[in-house]
Amino acid sequence: MRGPWLRSILAGVALFGASSVIAMPAVAAPAAPAESAVASQAAATTDAEQERIEAYWTEDRMDEATPAEERLGKGQGKGPGCKGKKCASAVPEEPQPELGKVFFTLGGTNYVCSGTATTSGNSDVVTTAGHCLHEGPGSFATNFAFVPAYENGAEPYGKWTAKELFTTAEWAASGDFEYDAGFAVMNENSGGASLTDVVGSYPIAFNKARGLQYQSFGYPAASPFDGETLWSCTGTATDDPFGASTQGLPCDMTGGSSGGGWITGGAVNSVNSYKYRSDSSTMYGPYFGSTIEAVYRTAAAA
Repeated sequence: MRGPWLRSILAGVALFGASSVIAMPAVAAPAAPAESAVASQAAATTDAEQERIEAYWTEDRMDEATPAEERLGKGQGKGPGCKGKKCASAVPEEPQPELGKVFFTLGGTNYVCSGTATTSGNSDVVTTAGHCLHEGPGSFATNFAFVPAYENGAEPYGKWTAKELFTTAEWAASGDFEYDAGFAVMNENSGGASLTDVVGSYPIAFNKARGLQYQSFGYPAASPFDGETLWSCTGTATDDPFGASTQGLPCDMTGGSSGGGWITGGAVNSVNSYKYRSDSSTMYGPYFGSTIEAVYRTAAAA
């Protein structure tokens, strides 16, 4: 539940001090029955709606879209960053067709996140953060689109619209960041091709050991970044110091990178989710356990 776990996602703010956080063992999230773990909603299911969304995301709207993290941490300051700490600075990356920017609308405001084209039975899945497609709690996003290999406004593989959105029941019901994962099932393009048949994909992995080495990707858009290019951070995952099942990586990426994939052993195994005000040099992501796996499997079969 959100309660004492309330964090300002990637805006770098924890609304409760460390002494206010209720500790719990840093273990993998418990398994949940598949039928109770999935929240979903249809998105663009007609040709007309797909065309409307593609037209909606003009270059100006994409440029002006707000990092999704600001919706949950609006008006709050950033933490102390890397001063006095060993932390990893993000490094620029060449665009990858499997990685891209996610655009969507919540509450009448346009937002931006990051996402990863993911291997699936339907060849249409994009992995991102739960808060990049659902208010948690509240409504699902509208106008959801994925732009693979985005760079400085270029859309080499076009815009892809979603036909259905999925997240965990825990995120949808209470904004629980331990389950902040989401999956969008994309429509075929105008030529009738599925997303990953065109751009490729990363496989996805669940219930792996903790403390692995990761490379996390994203399109950070908050200062000092501009959201126009792909960046990455590399490091070894560590447990959340306040006892959540999430893990952290040393990383200074900012808002807009939410939803970007954590890659280990060549597979997606978490996503950029949140930071604490007391340590804005560490990026946290949900542990991909059985509950998130159930959501993925539902999306992969949709």
